[in-house]
Amino acid sequence: MDSLIKVEDGNEENPNLSEFNPPPASFKGRLNLAHYSFSPKIKPEPARQSPRLHPTTNSTSKRKSTHHLTPSPSPTKKSKSKSRSPSGYAPPSTYAHLPELRDVLQNNLICVFIGLNPGIETARSGHAYAHPSNLFWKLLHSSGCTPRRCSPEEDGDLPRLFGLGNTNIVARPTRNGSELSKGEMDDSVAVLEEKIRVCRPEAVCLVGKSIWESVWRVKHGRKIKKEEFRYGWQDEGENMGVVKEGEEKWEGAKVFVACSTSGLAASLKPAEKEEIWRELGVWVEQRRNERASALVEQVIEHAEEQDF
Repeated sequence: MDSLIKVEDGNEENPNLSEFNPPPASFKGRLNLAHYSFSPKIKPEPARQSPRLHPTTNSTSKRKSTHHLTPSPSPTKKSKSKSRSPSGYAPPSTYAHLPELRDVLQNNLICVFIGLNPGIETARSGHAYAHPSNLFWKLLHSSGCTPRRCSPEEDGDLPRLFGLGNTNIVARPTRNGSELSKGEMDDSVAVLEEKIRVCRPEAVCLVGKSIWESVWRVKHGRKIKKEEFRYGWQDEGENMGVVKEGEEKWEGAKVFVACSTSGLAASLKPAEKEEIWRELGVWVEQRRNERASALVEQVIEHAEEQDF
């Protein structure tokens, strides 16, 4: 063979493989390939010890390894969070292109509903509580304030059909209530009081806790306490639109505080909202029936006078 060379004693050997001294090939059985495979020298692992036996050593090494393995904050996520516009106050110029919502008011109504301010959909459509997610028209019907469910387009017919009206504490539209400031709301209370003083409804319903909080701050000069707040009818001393002087003194409109009907308001369960509104609905329904009965009596009396 070409790879073999002769040495002085006459034996043939392979200089490249001599140092490994492999066992001679045998054809008596199968070759034992384990002798020719590579086997790295592996150091035996030390026996694992319970962390309870060595708390100091193991906890230290564990803290070190955790420190090295903790990934640094992703710069991509940071940049995304910074790019988001925070929800907060929006100046009037932001939605100056949208029209204000007209008031639906008339003298001597049973109840006037006072909302926070028009939303985008309401301002665009020109009708109160026009967003599909708003529960106003649903609760108005289920509570008994109206005998049937009305659509936003019927807001102008509320006085004629049901003796109800509608206005807002702030006239300008925004996307949500957080884009109004507390100062702006408080400054609007005087305008609201004057509206009530002029049209003199029997009652007003404040559609949302924040509206009553604003009215309270202006009337009492401080923030309302948690234990002082309640939904439903308020004390007679809280009546709105009171006229104390002059010939036409007026005790003011009774105040009912209802929960917000906005689709974003999720602090109360649907059943809880129904319960709050039902209290108002029972009273409105009763007053509407009483007014209708009184009207019938007037017609009968007038007809009897004509006969004589």
